[in-house]
Amino acid sequence: MHREATRRLGAALAEAGIAVVYGGGRVGLMGTIADSALEAGGEVIGVIPEVLVEREVAHEGLTDLEVVPDMHARKARMAQLGDAFVALPGGMGTLEELFEVWTWQYLGIHAKPVALYSPEGFWDPLLAMIDHQVAEGFIADWRRDALVTAADPDQLISQLQAWRPPAHDHSGSGPLR
Repeated sequence: MHREATRRLGAALAEAGIAVVYGGGRVGLMGTIADSALEAGGEVIGVIPEVLVEREVAHEGLTDLEVVPDMHARKARMAQLGDAFVALPGGMGTLEELFEVWTWQYLGIHAKPVALYSPEGFWDPLLAMIDHQVAEGFIADWRRDALVTAADPDQLISQLQAWRPPAHDHSGSGPLR
């Protein structure tokens, strides 16, 4: 299910002329999005830390593959190269990177959209938790509103292209100050 949805997203990005910048691996959904974008004629740039190259998980068929010293350098380089951040269905690493780039957006480190690609409602439980945090005053409603969510590739691309940085008040995270 998630693999096919990821294939559709990779193809849609390529067909829209949008390059994929990702973690450089050939396995899992990362490999799936790279392969599908490449198969559709798209550009795919991978950024991978040396340790993963040594473990032989690097994708060798990319438009470009940058090898960096570590995970910190990887995330910094991907943030520099990308125009938006999209979390595919995933696990701990996906959550860690999602919350980091979403926090960076809030802090003004970047003004780029952050999105959840949620086929079959994959991210619905997380969104329910975020909505609970908004209701409890731990996350400002404008922060939640800035998070793009879509289950369909074309809808995701459309929302990313239409996204504008939110007008907000940095004086606090929400009603609790």
